[in-house]
Amino acid sequence: MRRLTLAAAVLALLPLAPLAAQTPEDSLAIRATAEDYLLGWYDGDAARMERALHPELAKRQVATMDNGRSRFSNMGAMAMVQMTRGRAGSPQPADQRLLEIEMLDVGRTMAVVKITSWDFIDLVSMAKSNGRWVIVNDLWDGRPR
Repeated sequence: MRRLTLAAAVLALLPLAPLAAQTPEDSLAIRATAEDYLLGWYDGDAARMERALHPELAKRQVATMDNGRSRFSNMGAMAMVQMTRGRAGSPQPADQRLLEIEMLDVGRTMAVVKITSWDFIDLVSMAKSNGRWVIVNDLWDGRPR
């Protein structure tokens, strides 16, 4: 018991390393990934969307059906890219794109970002993979008006 107390006291005196390792370059890259995701969707730019997503993306939504029960939907990266490609002929008007990107937490290799647009709210988890920030998880819902 004395050893445990002594170890705890020693650890308490040591300076803690910062938890986040956010650099200005990382901040810009995270923001660029969020913009590629959202503006790629609104412009129907499949290449831009694909650049923002990790191939193993899990995009999810929990929706309430008419009977009051919840329904869980799941989509992967390829389906998202294909849906984006289908929008290529009808981009969203510039005044209907409201874009707000809020970095909630950033670490060395991971980040949590809230993306608010005209239509949607997305809470995305990003990872720094092979030197690039990409979206690996996305929990989204329609934006209340």
